[in-house]
Amino acid sequence: MIGTRKLGELEVGAQGLGCMGMSQAYGVRGDDAESIATIHRALELGVTLLDTADVYGAGANEELVGRAIAGKRDQVVLATKFGIVLGAEGQQVRGDAAYVRQCAEDSLRRLGVDHIDLYYQHRVDPAVPVEETWGALSELVAEGKVRHLGISEASAETIRRAHAVHPVTALQSEWSLWTRGIEDEVVPACRELGIGIVPFSPLGRGFLTGSITKVDELPSDDMRRNLPRFAEGNLDRNLRIVEALRKLAAEKGVTAGQLALAWVQSRGVDVVPIPGTKRRKYLEENVAAAALELSEADIRSIEAAVPAEAVAGERYPAALARNVGK
Repeated sequence: MIGTRKLGELEVGAQGLGCMGMSQAYGVRGDDAESIATIHRALELGVTLLDTADVYGAGANEELVGRAIAGKRDQVVLATKFGIVLGAEGQQVRGDAAYVRQCAEDSLRRLGVDHIDLYYQHRVDPAVPVEETWGALSELVAEGKVRHLGISEASAETIRRAHAVHPVTALQSEWSLWTRGIEDEVVPACRELGIGIVPFSPLGRGFLTGSITKVDELPSDDMRRNLPRFAEGNLDRNLRIVEALRKLAAEKGVTAGQLALAWVQSRGVDVVPIPGTKRRKYLEENVAAAALELSEADIRSIEAAVPAEAVAGERYPAALARNVGK
């Protein structure tokens, strides 16, 4: 069993579980029975924070999580998100008040629950003042349909504006050894305001595990085929980083992925990473990293082996990057 940490006033297991990959993004959809077994095993290990979103699998992921937690609701801190709309023109964002309410009602129905523990604004809509979005969210809290509010991939300024309307419990953003953009402004703002931090993709979309060496090895429908860091040229440079990480991990008798995840866990007691997996084997490997203690010397060695400036390629292609950090 892993310990617990606090996101604002919300107590959760020290590591959460990202459920997205059970329904989309990383290749052919997984086996639902194994995914549900993975969620059940997570709960047994003390992983209480389950993370999904209305856009994952066009609602299928929420339905899957809902089936998995039936009869186990009191063991779960259930997080979902709204705000990303996928259409003919690609990824769009909505944050108007009517849409917020519609999304919440739809998520409650798909999940089969009467309340959402942590409800995130998935992306900030630049066309709608964040005060309008958060006014609608605060109404959902007042009605008991949502318990806590979060925001994802937002700027420090937007986080402050949202927090002024209703307390922000958690920020969810990408944070790992190869994605450290939130460290200068966003993390300090969260800590000033008492907001917990939930890093997604703490394993660099699986890359930091060392399991990906060629893009051709990925399924044809895997989203990583379209990410700049996996592109020809960038991939080879980034593989050198993983090799350096692997050598350090071997010295400690752990995997590269476990060392990378332990580094994220070490960023503070207000940090609860949500590595994603759809298999029990990898879940157990990830959870073991929560118990791995790193000394200051370990951290210096890791950061020297994987310096932020050595990472080749942007996080996202331009079409997705435009909705980040607003």
